[in-house]
Amino acid sequence: MTKFISLKTSLPGPKSKEIAQRREKYVAKPMGSSLSPCYIAHGEGALVTDVDGNQFIDLTGGWGCLAVGHTHKKVVAAVKDQAEKYLHTDFTAVPYKSLVKLAEKLVKLAPGNTPKAAAFFNSGAEAVENAVKIARAHTKRPAIIVFENAFHGRTLLTMTMTHKAMPYKYKFGPFASDIYRFPFPTPYHPSIKIEDFEKIVSNTVVPESVAAIVVEPIQGEGGFNVPQEGFLEYLRKLTNKYGMLLVTDEIQSGIGRTGKFFAIENWDIEPDIICLAKSLAAGLPLSAVIAKKEITDSLPGGCIGGTYVGNPVACRAALEVIKIIEEEHLLDRALKIGERLEERFLQMKDSYPIIGEIRGIGAMRAIELVKDQKTKEPATQETAQVVQECLKNGVFVPTAGISKNILRMLVSLEITDEQLDEALDVLEKAIAKV
Repeated sequence: MTKFISLKTSLPGPKSKEIAQRREKYVAKPMGSSLSPCYIAHGEGALVTDVDGNQFIDLTGGWGCLAVGHTHKKVVAAVKDQAEKYLHTDFTAVPYKSLVKLAEKLVKLAPGNTPKAAAFFNSGAEAVENAVKIARAHTKRPAIIVFENAFHGRTLLTMTMTHKAMPYKYKFGPFASDIYRFPFPTPYHPSIKIEDFEKIVSNTVVPESVAAIVVEPIQGEGGFNVPQEGFLEYLRKLTNKYGMLLVTDEIQSGIGRTGKFFAIENWDIEPDIICLAKSLAAGLPLSAVIAKKEITDSLPGGCIGGTYVGNPVACRAALEVIKIIEEEHLLDRALKIGERLEERFLQMKDSYPIIGEIRGIGAMRAIELVKDQKTKEPATQETAQVVQECLKNGVFVPTAGISKNILRMLVSLEITDEQLDEALDVLEKAIAKV
């Protein structure tokens, strides 16, 4: 018997079906299909209720945007308070305190002792794009190094930096120049020896022409891939050797998901530039670039920005998110969630040969499904079946990976143990059935 899941109609219910018909008529087809055919009416914490009154446990967390859950009361109160005062000015026209306060907070949280400064944008892709602009301007070099399985966004530049071709690159070329992609070694998919990486780079691009290496400390859309031991430390040494900048894309791995505010803290590395978004403002459009101050100070005023960047409503929400993480000890909670996930996933791995690997740090955990544990052939179709089986039984589960054979946890850190256990029961039954 379920305590939190409550399915009152067939899925999708009649009201969701009616909205879906209107969507088919009026919403552009390239926006894609949805994980769930059910349309949300209300969300709270890790729970979602649709327009037909069905309640689900949401492990997608707004696709990684809701570390503090749906409609956290403190975030809602801050948004309401700000909306009643003013919605927008453009910080470069009439500035406001909340942006300055948020910049100060993020700079003080950032790893390392080097003085830093923060700039704000609307989306993760904008953060990465501006990080690249800043790196190129500061180093006066054009080339950017990225990795296999990386996802950095959908703008022209970040789409080029993203690995997966379909659907993200479809027929959207020509693409940006001077982007070079290299293997991302992991324990399950080692791909290269770390000590060979410099040689491989040197055979492809002149190191002295490289402005930055852009890396996700743990790859998000690419499959929650944790790098091989020593790889990130190696990249830091390599960038120092050649005068490159090290840019960490923490859009999915940051804001506490791994048990550290910044995922790169798990490796005790100080990057030159850090990109944040997603959970930063509890789903409101806000991203940040935090860079060493000597880097940002080398650029002229007005060369980065935008009309809506760092909007006051999102800044207020972000300040509340950080306060919630600190006051509710959500970094510790992320570690506890991770322990619970790892324990259940290990039990599942012992029972179901379809599970090739479990991986992750803190609450950022994933299961890789394979057809054969020796060949590691992706179980793409089976993964889709697991997701659909979970949906039918009241749990939203996101996938990841180039081959879409990864089940990943983007769950709110506000989820209760009871809710998580109920969701994992549904997930295990789905894996067993498939």
